[in-house]
Amino acid sequence: MKKEDCIFCKLSSGEIPSNTIYEDEMFRVILDAAPASKGHALILPKEHYANLYEIDAETAGEAMKLAKKLAGHMTDVLQCDGFNLVQNNGEVAGQTVFHFHLHLIPRYRNMKNSDILTWSHETFTEEEMKEICQSLSQ
Repeated sequence: MKKEDCIFCKLSSGEIPSNTIYEDEMFRVILDAAPASKGHALILPKEHYANLYEIDAETAGEAMKLAKKLAGHMTDVLQCDGFNLVQNNGEVAGQTVFHFHLHLIPRYRNMKNSDILTWSHETFTEEEMKEICQSLSQ
């Protein structure tokens, strides 16, 4: 199902032209219009899912299989030095378009945005870690 006011639904269906690098019956992969690096692309499902919480497991699995395939191909073609897969869920996590998508970001030594995915590390006491572990293990 598509969402009429969703720009990624329009991009994935071809209603809005894009720089498409791959397409099949489930996905369209396009170059990001505001790339973090050379070759930065987005895997867009053709069906609308707002985020990881809404996408069905089968489609999510197919998206990851496609990411693996494209990451290898892009690394060979672009000769990048590393690769990030990024998937944000919710505004606080950096999601700005509420249509599930997976970023494919080739990484290059000495690139302008070399610190693009860094964060400050949190510290927790051993007791807090055990509580977190216990709550997640149930």
